[in-house]
Amino acid sequence: MTEQINIEKSERMDKVPVKKQKKVNEFIYFAIRNNKLKIGLGIVLLFILLALIGPLFAKYDWNAYIGPMSQPPSREFWFGTTTFGQDVYTQFVLGLRATFLVGIIGGGLGTLIGIIIGFVAGYRGGIVDEVLNVLTNVVLVIPTFALLLIVAAYLKVRGIMIESIFIGLTAWPWAARAIRAQTFSLRSRDFVDLARMSGMKPLKIIFTEIAPNMMSYLLMTFILQFGGAILIAATLDFIGLGPTNTISLGLMMNYAVMWGALQFGNWWWFVPPGFAIMAIVGSLYIMNVGLDEVFNPKLREM
Repeated sequence: MTEQINIEKSERMDKVPVKKQKKVNEFIYFAIRNNKLKIGLGIVLLFILLALIGPLFAKYDWNAYIGPMSQPPSREFWFGTTTFGQDVYTQFVLGLRATFLVGIIGGGLGTLIGIIIGFVAGYRGGIVDEVLNVLTNVVLVIPTFALLLIVAAYLKVRGIMIESIFIGLTAWPWAARAIRAQTFSLRSRDFVDLARMSGMKPLKIIFTEIAPNMMSYLLMTFILQFGGAILIAATLDFIGLGPTNTISLGLMMNYAVMWGALQFGNWWWFVPPGFAIMAIVGSLYIMNVGLDEVFNPKLREM
């Protein structure tokens, strides 16, 4: 019996590289043909490039008073100046960098927690699943935005890292529930039973047998978490509960509204950050739709 299991496992392992290569080639083929994925990814990469390279061309400190007040875009001040004579371009590119940092840390942390809890609950089942399910439901029904408001209001010094961590710690429940459901459906498959019979440990089964079959789903989960973290951070920043020691796109809009940019017609102060947030989050969701079409044969546009 043991020899039969080892033979079947060996045959299965021999076929894995071929199957993986075929899946990779198939993904690349349909990804190149998918316009939604290309457009969304192109826009996001454009903003990432601007966030990386843009600060190299910033001549001033984001909070320095360096020029005439309420100056429209010009050759000297590419994005104009604020009501106090601050350079809007410098604020924009640094705020863009902060936005992506929040998305990576907050979205990544939320995805990681959701993956761990979802995999463990879905694979183990029983009392472990019940306990983790209760924990997920408790966090899920807590008004997370109100909790973030309270925490942010009581922190005198707030930074991008603190904001990102709090967002990640409250954004994981829906991901955990979705991953748990997927794991439930996969744990009874033949390849998982075969791995279990061969003596493979549960943790290894989860990350070598179950997780690879959910990579497309996990990737799309991270993209949604990434966009959600950016939106939550922008909302907190806009109402004045964002970082206190740096600039962000949400804080730019907060300052613009607070100091009458709309009333005075200083559109160059609030339009760039607002457009950037809308474009980034919108592109992420377009990417997600495109990836869904690439991974799901029923949705592919032939």
